Amino acid sequence: MMPWALSYEKGYTIQVNQQGDPLFYHLDYDERSYDRNMEFQHFHDFYEICILLDHTAAHIIEGSLYEMQPYDLVLLRPSLLHKTQYPRGASPRRLMIRFDMPRNLPGLQEDYQALFSIFDEPVPIFRFPEERRSEILEPLNQIFTWSQQSSQVQAMAIHHQFVEFLCRIHHYAAENGYVREEAGSSISRRMYAVASYIHSHYQRELSLDEVARHFYISAPHLSRQFNKVTGFTFTAYVQMTRIRHAQQQLIHSHDKITDIAARCGFSSFSQFNRIFHKYHGMPPRLYRQNHRSLRDGLFH
Repeated sequence: MMPWALSYEKGYTIQVNQQGDPLFYHLDYDERSYDRNMEFQHFHDFYEICILLDHTAAHIIEGSLYEMQPYDLVLLRPSLLHKTQYPRGASPRRLMIRFDMPRNLPGLQEDYQALFSIFDEPVPIFRFPEERRSEILEPLNQIFTWSQQSSQVQAMAIHHQFVEFLCRIHHYAAENGYVREEAGSSISRRMYAVASYIHSHYQRELSLDEVARHFYISAPHLSRQFNKVTGFTFTAYVQMTRIRHAQQQLIHSHDKITDIAARCGFSSFSQFNRIFHKYHGMPPRLYRQNHRSLRDGLFH
């Protein structure tokens, strides 16, 4: 039996609708070299799946470092801080999938909730046995086949195959064999531990001095090394972590904005409003209105 192979070609892209639409897909197959590493961790409003196809790389997710092997599936839900690190040397091939879809179809809400639970795993990486891999990934080749055809139902067929792909991940999730291993230099691991601490304690007051004492590091040393390893100042990282939590609560809850601001660690509403505008270019109230109109009004 021949090993499973991806049908895609270098530089091949599939686009269904546009980013920001209630339903969109962007599949990008290419190579990524060390010099194209992202400088900073970032987050976005859509879902993302990264599939490494050869060599190795690393993903930094919510301040934790994860080593990746070929055919690992990295599943990222919206608003997760993340960044991919590609190694020096030969450029790894990878398939990057960015997407979103409405999930309030009448009669299927609970099914979609169960399906998308795969994006909520504590370790959001799946590593399947080789004998299972081809079965799980085959719908991606079917998407490639449909993208080559001229058909009035091409977008529907791509959507159908992608949902099948997610269903297969969900069905075989218990076979996930990924085990996280420590990687990187000791100082890098320590700074990622600081980042993880921020993600776990963002709701309360966090000062550089307090966190430095917790990790038995001087505040100036922590400030320098944290910026060097993560690409962010300590203060900016805390703010960004709080903002992305507030962002999700604005979309998915009906709580008062002042309550959300306090719950996410902001000392005042004016501070929250100013920092939110800095990251999103609009006040939190308008952000909530815009996203609610997209998500709540689709099938009404």
